[in-house]
Amino acid sequence: MKIKTQIDADIIRSLSQILKETDLTEIEIEQEGLRVRVARNVHVAAHVAMPMQAAPAPSAPAAAAPAPVVSGPNPNAVTSPMVGTAYLRPAPDKPQLVEIGQQVRQGQTIMIIEAMKTFNEIPATKAGIVKAFLVENGQPVEFGAPLIIIE
Repeated sequence: MKIKTQIDADIIRSLSQILKETDLTEIEIEQEGLRVRVARNVHVAAHVAMPMQAAPAPSAPAAAAPAPVVSGPNPNAVTSPMVGTAYLRPAPDKPQLVEIGQQVRQGQTIMIIEAMKTFNEIPATKAGIVKAFLVENGQPVEFGAPLIIIE
């Protein structure tokens, strides 16, 4: 059996149209050994239910955390539009795309998420100042996970 090695652009266009018509963020098909996945970036303000946590006992020491701890959804958080690996740098030998305290404009690339060997630029959802990173470089992230705070 000969496996088809050239991807038909019409398949990709058809799948893209299905994404638009159904408001899906990704779709994948497999036929005769050929697998095609089409995904789009959608900026959704996800409402993630956070479990209620009891306050620690006064005598218990607080654990040190590398990133700021945010309790509950933050309206200033940019959330992940997909599952993948978050990168703060465009390449390992390059500086971070943005730094804490930096002014950013809406649409400016602030982070990259790798999903299925595709690097997706994550834009700032609004203009403001970067207040905190909620992920580390190379950290896996889930859909809707808060990534960065911009105020």
